[in-house]
Amino acid sequence: MTPCLDYILDLEEPQQSIMLHLHTLLEEFPDLQCRRSYGIPFFYRKKWICYLNPTKDGGVEIGFPRGWELSNEQGVLEDRGRKQVRGIVFRKISDIPEETLLEIVQEAILLDESTVSKSGRKPKR
Repeated sequence: MTPCLDYILDLEEPQQSIMLHLHTLLEEFPDLQCRRSYGIPFFYRKKWICYLNPTKDGGVEIGFPRGWELSNEQGVLEDRGRKQVRGIVFRKISDIPEETLLEIVQEAILLDESTVSKSGRKPKR
């Protein structure tokens, strides 16, 4: 097994099921690779695309390190007081809007591929 799956399988329910479902969705993107960083699963290509993090209240957050650069047209990404990272917390598998989530991941991948970075732009508060 991979270090990411080992980590996920060591979690308690419902976090284990939620994280396993998100991991499976993210594996649909052919060039995404999962590696544990800072103790949790991070998905990356050139740089980090997103990560999966269990929350203290029993949910799972999918976070986007460059989230402030994403359009958030879907209106689901939250900053939770962070300047750059944006994420969504799920408490049940049925709460996961798969199509919306896949759109956001695709946008994050496109951002990763772009040679022109928006890093000169200040994060919105």
